[in-house]
Amino acid sequence: MNSMIPVKEFAERRRKLMERMAPDSIAIIPAAPERVRNRDVLHPFRQDSDFHYLSGFGEPEAVLALIPGREHGESVLFCKERNPQKELWDGFLVGPEGAIERYGLDDAFPIADIDDILPGMIEGRSRVYYPLGKDDHFDARVMDWVKMIRSKVRSGAHPPGEFVALEHLLHDLRLYKSANEIKIMAKAGQISAEAHCRAMKRARKGGFEYNLEAELIHTFMEHGARSTAYPSIVGGGANGCILHYIENSAPLKDGDLVLIDAGCEYQCYASDITRTFPVSGKFSNEQRALYEVVLAAQYRAIEAVSPENHWNRPHEAALEVLTQGLIDLGLLSGTLEDAIANETYKPFFMHRTGHWLGLDVHDVGDYKVGDAWRQLEPGMALTVEPGLYIAPDNTDVDEKWRGIGIRIEDDVVVTKDGCRVLTEAVPKTIAEIEALMAD
Repeated sequence: MNSMIPVKEFAERRRKLMERMAPDSIAIIPAAPERVRNRDVLHPFRQDSDFHYLSGFGEPEAVLALIPGREHGESVLFCKERNPQKELWDGFLVGPEGAIERYGLDDAFPIADIDDILPGMIEGRSRVYYPLGKDDHFDARVMDWVKMIRSKVRSGAHPPGEFVALEHLLHDLRLYKSANEIKIMAKAGQISAEAHCRAMKRARKGGFEYNLEAELIHTFMEHGARSTAYPSIVGGGANGCILHYIENSAPLKDGDLVLIDAGCEYQCYASDITRTFPVSGKFSNEQRALYEVVLAAQYRAIEAVSPENHWNRPHEAALEVLTQGLIDLGLLSGTLEDAIANETYKPFFMHRTGHWLGLDVHDVGDYKVGDAWRQLEPGMALTVEPGLYIAPDNTDVDEKWRGIGIRIEDDVVVTKDGCRVLTEAVPKTIAEIEALMAD
């Protein structure tokens, strides 16, 4: 098990979850399935985030059961058995014995025996927690196990009477990152920052967007991050105005900006960085003016990431700066208050300023508690990513502004007295970017 998170931390996570479960309950968490890419070729396997969070176990065809108060151990894993012949083709398997030894689980059984063993563990439990509705196939398996118990009611069996989605209890735990998780996320941010710097240095007219994507992937792999956290966005010129542009096939043109939104995944944790820079290495007057507005908005939003503020305050702070900047540049008219109230800024800024970050790039956790925005607390990790996008067909603005898309994004962790930026190693001021590209 090659992880920066020790086995005892995974055990502590399981303990915390079981503390929050109702008495006489059981939680059942399936591993991610293998998925076919085409014909007999599979996509590279990536473990389900919830399953990884509770076990650190990296194989498919596994199920974790958490059974508070079970005499023979509360954490039980069902997984594939060792098979030397199969391992010759597909690689090492941990096996049930190895799962106990290497992952600190209390008990483990072959996955082939789950239909014979797990119903007996469910029987007598009043409530079953599992990821309801996430996978139709797994929903059907859970119901089959319950039907098996119900078929024995006349013999004194007690089927569960309640089924509850696991996510609310578990995802609230995942929202608060431990010191070890933050170390991994900082490492992911460092790798991604280096990748963005490399892409800036290699940008040139006559190249293609995919050339820069290749530089990103090269750097990720070089440092042991074997996959991206999400499909990389490399948008030159007007393509930077498409929020989820992933074709990455257009030529890079002198005079255009390039918007790169990319991050690696390291030990299952995501990073997420966006930088925007000129192909030529020099910003034009219009690009410079808009960029300074976005940068000022990002600085203001990061300042607002603090336990003193709720989740939406960084967005509100960024929105005020962006909207005032648009008014100052003549792209919007009227007062700041009216522009925000009437949402006249939306053709230029149509997304939120951030999202939770962790095992998933758009990580789990509620943004509101009841009807109120959630208070920021130490250990929460989020992105801060304001932007401005002047669509190429926006005839309401002067032609000189059209086709300019700018976003600046960093990964931030809330601390007890403010926040820590995990991705500050990649330049974002105009002077820093132009100096890096000229080097």
